[in-house]
Amino acid sequence: MHKLSASFILGYHGCEASVAEQLLRNQPFIQSKNDWDWLGEGVYFWEANPRRGLQFAMEAANRRGTKIEEPAVVGAVIDLGFCLDLTTSAGLHETKLAYSKFKTLMELAGIPLPANLPDGRHNLDCAVVNFLHRLRGGSDLLFDTVKGIFIEDPVLYPGSAFRLEKPHPDRRPQSGLHQGRFPRPRCRSRPRHLSTLLP
Repeated sequence: MHKLSASFILGYHGCEASVAEQLLRNQPFIQSKNDWDWLGEGVYFWEANPRRGLQFAMEAANRRGTKIEEPAVVGAVIDLGFCLDLTTSAGLHETKLAYSKFKTLMELAGIPLPANLPDGRHNLDCAVVNFLHRLRGGSDLLFDTVKGIFIEDPVLYPGSAFRLEKPHPDRRPQSGLHQGRFPRPRCRSRPRHLSTLLP
């Protein structure tokens, strides 16, 4: 949670081609509000990785019940603003405190904690990040964006700590993700459709 790093990043959003065209006509992004979205409610981007954004859309197109028929990716210049950065000690500490408060409230209410699931659904992480946003609601310290890195499988080579971009088919891990709640639009330039630039 800081403004210590560069404020602007290039982000890439995997989506349906018709949605990409709407975004190019300056229609607003629609926030994802799934209970399992890893970084909570918001619009998701891959930082500096248009191929991974397109790959995500292609994987989504193969899932049952998908709305994606023609995968595409849209690029945007994003102002991170006041960012909950889960790659920093401060961001992790703030999130851990939110988890402790969330856990206590759930116990007092007699409600079981949500759980992260092996198939890649992050119900617990989503609930904690959304709770952290609610804790800050109405204050001047409301986060504009959330940044996180999620390790992908499989490993790049035996014994390596590096991971391949292509996820294991049983999981939907994500890396270099940025989520923006975007209560105020944070996209500072017109998104550019990139699917035609990628092999």
